Amino acid sequence: MVWSRRDFLCAAAAAPLLARQDPPARRTAMGIAEFTFRHRMQLDRERKVAEPISDPVHFLEYARRLGAGGIQTRLAGLTEERAAELRRRAEAHGMWVEGSEELPRRKEDVERFEAAMRAVRAAGATLARSVLLGGRRYETFDSEEAWTRFVADSKSRLQLAEPVLARHGVVLAFENHKDFRAAEYLAFLRALGSDRFAACVDLSNNFALLEDNHEVVEALAPVSAAAHLKDMAVAAADDGFLAADVVLGEGIHDLPRMIGALRKAAPKLRFSLEMSARDALRVPCLTSRYWATMRDVPGSDLACALRIVRARGVAPDKLPRVNHLPLEDRVRIEEENVVKCVAYASARLGL
Repeated sequence: MVWSRRDFLCAAAAAPLLARQDPPARRTAMGIAEFTFRHRMQLDRERKVAEPISDPVHFLEYARRLGAGGIQTRLAGLTEERAAELRRRAEAHGMWVEGSEELPRRKEDVERFEAAMRAVRAAGATLARSVLLGGRRYETFDSEEAWTRFVADSKSRLQLAEPVLARHGVVLAFENHKDFRAAEYLAFLRALGSDRFAACVDLSNNFALLEDNHEVVEALAPVSAAAHLKDMAVAAADDGFLAADVVLGEGIHDLPRMIGALRKAAPKLRFSLEMSARDALRVPCLTSRYWATMRDVPGSDLACALRIVRARGVAPDKLPRVNHLPLEDRVRIEEENVVKCVAYASARLGL
């Protein structure tokens, strides 16, 4: 879908932002992960607004007005008083809170992580999501040796975090973030040998590592404690394929199958919408650089991924294109996407 400046001017004239209205009569249990609103957060910073949604209390209220049932956001840095206010409001609204926190990198960083876990508990949360790799495996590492060092470093960071998590009664769910393939993830998690760690299952990320998303969700479901709900559209490219976040129900995912697998394995698991309003990401799986750390991946997995792209993909110009738009328009797209996803989750997914 290609959005023009004129499209947004027409939409703006037709209706105000829904977040300024009263909460919808029907709310979903689905929460919203803070990355979903990265453009709104940027706009808040640039305008120095009085109630930025980077503040978890304001984010909770914003999510409530959009009809969400909870939030997954950074809680580190909250004062004890502010964390108590967040907890009070969440309980009053019947909403839930999960943290999204950065792991310690070395011993000197443990104190900072401990403060973050205190904030998580003070806000009424018992789970914090995190990531091990901020980028993408095929873009970050150019050798098997570099990947091996990353795996060892990730284990060390989690070992630093484990006693802190145990002291505060927090589970840390680290995301499959275009780093580990499913079997690698499971082996890594089990080697940690701690009930303080679990998976935050992202429904789309592993397709970039040439795995079927439905099979990945089913493999990780037994070790899951949180999930990032999203849908995905794909298109062919000369060097591989393009993948983009799209509104729930408009992509290639069998969402009931995925949600069913996660609910069966972890009935108390909460789903957070994580949808980025941005151009499609390029997955250059037909280049030599892409394979630098995945030489053991069978060619059949590449063939399967490309078959899915060929059978279910759309023309590249049908994928979202928003990066070139003014920030205000990107903010509007973010919100419109979320409103559609909340309605779909409530009406069609039983959330």
